[in-house]
Amino acid sequence: MRMLLPSTLAERLLTAFRKPLLCSLWRSLAPLLYWLRAAFWWPDTEKGQQQVREEPEESQEEEDSSLPITPTSVNYHFTRQCNYRCGFCFHTAKTSFVLPLEEAKRGLLLLKEAGMEKINFSGGEPFLQDRGQYLGQLVRFCKQELLLPSVSIVSNGSLIREKWFRDYGEYLDILAISCDSFDEEVNVLIGRGQGKKNHVENLQKLRKWCQDYRVAFKINSVINRFNVDEDMNEQIKALNPVRWKVFQCLLIEGENSGEDALREAQRFVISDEEFEEFLERHRGVSCLVPESNQKMKDSYLILDEYMRFLNCRNGRKDPSMSILDVGVEEAIKFSGFDERMFLKRGGKYVWSKADLKLDW
Repeated sequence: MRMLLPSTLAERLLTAFRKPLLCSLWRSLAPLLYWLRAAFWWPDTEKGQQQVREEPEESQEEEDSSLPITPTSVNYHFTRQCNYRCGFCFHTAKTSFVLPLEEAKRGLLLLKEAGMEKINFSGGEPFLQDRGQYLGQLVRFCKQELLLPSVSIVSNGSLIREKWFRDYGEYLDILAISCDSFDEEVNVLIGRGQGKKNHVENLQKLRKWCQDYRVAFKINSVINRFNVDEDMNEQIKALNPVRWKVFQCLLIEGENSGEDALREAQRFVISDEEFEEFLERHRGVSCLVPESNQKMKDSYLILDEYMRFLNCRNGRKDPSMSILDVGVEEAIKFSGFDERMFLKRGGKYVWSKADLKLDW
């Protein structure tokens, strides 16, 4: 009997699980099947001996849109307000709306029931609302009541106090701090200046608190015109984050580009070649996770302050209906989410601090 390649097996299973009677089982197995197909896929070309790791060609067959999308990892931007003014920001303060706490919890429960494993809270600056208490209660709810494997936060770090770690640190898996430069003058140029406060010094303090309260520490950096020539090797290795996400500066119409945008990020944009040069300079940093514009644009499930999925496929953020009104299954159809690219960029990783086996 001829043995099926893993990719063929995954394709057949994907087809079978589209049938109505197997829909619930599909929700639990979908991430594994997509991973199998992405991890073991070979094209029918002369290069068939090599596993494909390059970007997919435009001529490749489009992902079957009839397949249900599982919200495995969701980024919830519950506020757009921020105390920084980063010039390239792609999620700007267009509203001051924040859902009532119980409504936010209801939406998170809907996402968990739809298959969510990881929630990432972001903004704006998520610690602005009620001095971090709103965020803390959501973090605790997701870990203690929803029992999510991973709860994470992205913050600029300027408003975090040690008391927050004492109250909520045990419920948080990963804290990602945005740091685009280790030169304070560059941070001021970018828009991360906070008067007498030093962004880099604060980063060191947060790193220690993460270690003291057993929270995995991560750094996010947006590579742009003002930091593209910087050498961050020494500082990143000294801080030793579990992941260093390095993003290429991205333009989003209506957010940081165009007539109705609150930011004008064109002056921050770098070329693909310049981004690659930055990555080459830091190839010795083992925790580096690069994300070009192509990898980043459609590979995130983004939920806005109204709990609407934001579709970025046309270079802007087009909202779906709110999951609070129509449910997750209906709203996510309009998310524009590219699940294959999510897996290809390493979106699924060891994201629970219980599994990271860190040396606290």
